Amino acid sequence: MRSFQVCRCGEPMQLAETANPKPAGTEVLLKVLAAGVCHSDLHIWEGFYDLGAGKTLNVLDRGVKLPLTMGHENVGEVVAVGPKARGVKVGDKRLVYPWIGCGTCAVCKRGDDQLCTAPRFLGVYRDGGYSTHMMVPHARYLVPYGKLKPEQAAPLACSGLTAYGALKKLGNLVKTEPVVIYGAGGLGLICISIIKAMKGKGVIAVDIDPVKREAARRQGAIATIDPKADDALAQIQAAAKGPVWAAVDFVGNAQTARLGIDSLVKGGKYIIVGLFGGDITLSLPLIPMRATTIQGSYTGSLKELTELVALVGKKPLPLVPTTMVKLDAAQQVIDDIKAGKVIGRTVLMPAN
Repeated sequence: MRSFQVCRCGEPMQLAETANPKPAGTEVLLKVLAAGVCHSDLHIWEGFYDLGAGKTLNVLDRGVKLPLTMGHENVGEVVAVGPKARGVKVGDKRLVYPWIGCGTCAVCKRGDDQLCTAPRFLGVYRDGGYSTHMMVPHARYLVPYGKLKPEQAAPLACSGLTAYGALKKLGNLVKTEPVVIYGAGGLGLICISIIKAMKGKGVIAVDIDPVKREAARRQGAIATIDPKADDALAQIQAAAKGPVWAAVDFVGNAQTARLGIDSLVKGGKYIIVGLFGGDITLSLPLIPMRATTIQGSYTGSLKELTELVALVGKKPLPLVPTTMVKLDAAQQVIDDIKAGKVIGRTVLMPAN
């Protein structure tokens, strides 16, 4: 099989050619049909997360081991199964849930593998889909995706699931109040589509890039705002017809966090998803006095991915702009994401 691997963080990925692995036990081997390239892959490739105040978190200290084949948004066709694998057969095409935990701790047993403290995430701690083939440890992580095309289904495993998981934390506010989203990249655009499918009130999209603001407008945002404008806060609250009840931050830097929290009404919720990094200072008494909820959201559960696929099956999402490229373009896509050139989603098509 052919794989593109991170061998040294910050350096171009290297092509590795090896024999296809043979599945053992409950393992399932897939031929990769589509592999989405996610912004979090950029952080892994760079090798760190910005914690603010000059501090960083090294991905190697977080347990990532090199060489690593990235790619956690994958659709594949089953080509071999281990002797204990059940529930799939050769030829089945499946969406892969990548946020696999240890399977034995209390967190995993309650269904929140993505929060496990001993994770086995595909494309992060185990090899993922920047490859012609990938191994999945158990068939329960393989989700049927209906009539979607592979390149449409693959991003659901992260960008779709991450947006859906964040929206679920807002509860009924999605249907009663406009949601302000910070960042109109792939996550933001698919979030607009999911809110439509959930019959939500609508989206106000905030992004520094006029091209991405226009993409959000075409995707169905009811308003788009430049956060660099002197009156950005006033514009956001005007579009929301008052202080904001619900905000989801797909950027996650000091500027978006400050704007997102400052815009909230008493009792409002700010959900932070993005990992761009930095830090802010908060006046602690104002958090209880204003009953503000500031909550992190990290991807979503296998149950939520199944829910999302069912939601998409009932009401197909407006298509997010998607560019399909060959596997050999993996490094170029990472470079384009770093340069802010990607609108919507880019998907590697290893089988082509």
